[in-house]
Amino acid sequence: MLLYNLSCLDQTMSGKMCSSSSSVIQAQKLVDQLRVEASMERFKQISLTAADLVQYCQEHRRSDPLLTGIAASSNPFKDKKTCVIL
Repeated sequence: MLLYNLSCLDQTMSGKMCSSSSSVIQAQKLVDQLRVEASMERFKQISLTAADLVQYCQEHRRSDPLLTGIAASSNPFKDKKTCVIL
Protein backbone atom coordinates (compact mmCIF):
# COMPACT_ATOMS: atom_id res chain seq x y z
CA MET A 1 0.00 0.00 0.00
CA LEU A 2 1.47 3.30 -1.01
CA LEU A 3 0.94 5.86 1.68
CA TYR A 4 2.31 8.90 -0.06
CA ASN A 5 0.63 11.55 -2.19
CA LEU A 6 1.99 11.05 -5.67
CA SER A 7 0.25 13.90 -7.48
CA CYS A 8 3.47 15.86 -8.00
CA LEU A 9 5.27 12.73 -9.20
CA ASP A 10 2.41 11.99 -11.59
CA GLN A 11 2.59 15.52 -12.98
CA THR A 12 6.34 15.21 -13.47
CA MET A 13 5.96 11.90 -15.30
CA SER A 14 3.24 13.31 -17.57
CA GLY A 15 5.49 16.18 -18.67
CA LYS A 16 4.07 18.92 -16.47
CA MET A 17 6.44 20.81 -14.22
CA CYS A 18 6.27 20.64 -10.46
CA SER A 19 8.66 22.00 -7.88
CA SER A 20 11.76 19.86 -8.37
CA SER A 21 12.66 19.48 -4.69
CA SER A 22 9.13 18.35 -3.88
CA SER A 23 9.06 15.84 -6.71
CA VAL A 24 12.48 14.47 -5.77
CA ILE A 25 11.39 14.01 -2.16
CA GLN A 26 8.18 12.30 -3.21
CA ALA A 27 10.02 10.09 -5.69
CA GLN A 28 12.48 9.11 -2.95
CA LYS A 29 9.60 8.27 -0.61
CA LEU A 30 8.03 6.17 -3.35
CA VAL A 31 11.29 4.31 -3.95
CA ASP A 32 11.74 3.71 -0.21
CA GLN A 33 8.18 2.40 0.12
CA LEU A 34 8.58 0.08 -2.87
CA ARG A 35 11.85 -1.26 -1.46
CA VAL A 36 10.16 -2.02 1.86
CA GLU A 37 7.31 -3.80 0.09
CA ALA A 38 9.69 -5.73 -2.18
CA SER A 39 11.77 -6.95 0.76
CA MET A 40 8.81 -8.61 2.50
CA GLU A 41 8.96 -12.40 2.44
CA ARG A 42 5.36 -13.12 1.53
CA PHE A 43 5.84 -16.16 -0.66
CA LYS A 44 7.35 -18.34 2.07
CA GLN A 45 4.44 -17.59 4.39
CA ILE A 46 1.88 -18.20 1.66
CA SER A 47 3.53 -21.48 0.68
CA LEU A 48 3.60 -22.67 4.30
CA THR A 49 -0.02 -21.71 4.82
CA ALA A 50 -1.10 -23.44 1.62
CA ALA A 51 0.81 -26.59 2.62
CA ASP A 52 -0.89 -26.56 6.04
CA LEU A 53 -4.28 -26.16 4.39
CA VAL A 54 -3.66 -29.07 2.01
CA GLN A 55 -2.49 -31.26 4.89
CA TYR A 56 -5.57 -30.39 6.97
CA CYS A 57 -7.90 -31.17 4.05
CA GLN A 58 -6.22 -34.52 3.45
CA GLU A 59 -6.39 -35.46 7.13
CA HIS A 60 -10.12 -34.62 7.38
CA ARG A 61 -11.31 -35.81 3.97
CA ARG A 62 -13.15 -38.84 5.41
CA SER A 63 -15.47 -36.61 7.43
CA ASP A 64 -16.00 -34.02 4.68
CA PRO A 65 -19.62 -34.17 3.50
CA LEU A 66 -18.71 -32.56 0.18
CA LEU A 67 -16.43 -35.49 -0.63
CA THR A 68 -18.27 -38.38 1.00
CA GLY A 69 -21.84 -37.20 0.56
CA ILE A 70 -24.63 -37.07 3.11
CA ALA A 71 -26.70 -40.11 4.00
CA ALA A 72 -30.34 -39.66 3.01
CA SER A 73 -31.50 -40.56 6.51
CA SER A 74 -29.40 -37.86 8.19
CA ASN A 75 -29.89 -35.09 5.61
CA PRO A 76 -31.75 -32.25 7.37
CA PHE A 77 -32.54 -30.53 4.06
CA LYS A 78 -34.30 -33.45 2.40
CA ASP A 79 -38.09 -33.23 2.31
CA LYS A 80 -39.65 -35.61 4.82
CA LYS A 81 -42.90 -36.00 2.94
CA THR A 82 -43.88 -35.50 -0.63
CA CYS A 83 -46.51 -33.01 -1.65
CA VAL A 84 -49.83 -34.67 -2.56
CA ILE A 85 -51.72 -31.62 -3.82
CA LEU A 86 -52.52 -32.67 -7.37
